[in-house]
Amino acid sequence: MTDFSLPIRVYVEDTDAGGIVFYANYLKYMERARTELMRTLGYDKPALFGDLQLVVRSVDLLYHLPAVLDDEIRVTAKFDKVSRVTFVMSQQVFRGDELLVEGSIKVACIDVASKRPCGIPKPMYETLKSHVG
Repeated sequence: MTDFSLPIRVYVEDTDAGGIVFYANYLKYMERARTELMRTLGYDKPALFGDLQLVVRSVDLLYHLPAVLDDEIRVTAKFDKVSRVTFVMSQQVFRGDELLVEGSIKVACIDVASKRPCGIPKPMYETLKSHVG
């Protein structure tokens, strides 16, 4: 699958006192890209709620360069690995061709009532698995 890409504009609310994007806001941008990618696969937020929920299990980010006010950045997302309970996505943030941030995010499927890991529903699992790479 080609990397999914979401354009995002940097606003004042995204920056710190130094005028650069506050480091934690890259996680918001990545969440938006993951959400929109899932939406393109037929899994919007209402479809994901109910008995099951997808939650972030772990995050590993590497910061290269800062984004600044009014930059137009592009956030990519792709599936690297899908198992029965979790999937791993690689994500990158670019300004033009400049790589600003890259990361790996592990997402787990949990049962809403017990808050315990559970299997990704088979149709979703097969869809995600078919988009690895």
